[in-house]
Amino acid sequence: MLGLLAGLWFVTGVQALSLADLSSQDAGAGLKEALTQGAGKAVSLLGRTDGFLGNPKVKIPLPDSIQQVEGVLRMFGMGKQADDLITSMNRAAEAAVPQARAMLVNAVKQMSVEDAKAILSGGNDAGTQYFRSKTAEPLTRQFLPIVKQAMAKVKLAEKYEKFASKGAKYGLVKEEDTHLENYVTAKALDGLYLMIAEEEKAIRTNPLGAAGNLAKKVFGALQ
Repeated sequence: MLGLLAGLWFVTGVQALSLADLSSQDAGAGLKEALTQGAGKAVSLLGRTDGFLGNPKVKIPLPDSIQQVEGVLRMFGMGKQADDLITSMNRAAEAAVPQARAMLVNAVKQMSVEDAKAILSGGNDAGTQYFRSKTAEPLTRQFLPIVKQAMAKVKLAEKYEKFASKGAKYGLVKEEDTHLENYVTAKALDGLYLMIAEEEKAIRTNPLGAAGNLAKKVFGALQ
């Protein structure tokens, strides 16, 4: 009973707070706590077997120009090759994403007071946009060799070249789609930021679901 009463008191306290009631130190710490939680969960969800392949929201398909002839190629008995390519691309993304954790945490640590204010007063994905602005370029450089290594293990580039050469007969394979490691890296980052955005929105929508008390206070006050 005491625990229940304490929980009800905490909920009431959160709902009664406004941002003006919080010190700048608490507001900044609560925001960092929430962003670290959201980013960490997104990395954990994606950086495992089927993290990409089993999630329709982030599953990496064949490049656009190949998709235009994918149906035709499947009709000519290349369905297994297409499925193998898709699986291998998603496995490469799953191998790369865990390396993002340290860089995302570091971006949170380096957040300025101005950054924090902009995120707290921004939209549901303001924190995610901060992550993208600070980490997209360095993560691209970090992911690329990991993706290449994962692709090399299953000879993905060779498989893709054989598959794409069939599509080239139709004149539909774009030059940018021949650089498969760049395509997979870009899609891996898009998936990562999408999942971070979903986690951020969930915390903003349901502050009591946040892991830390400061995060609960800050995002409860925003409501």
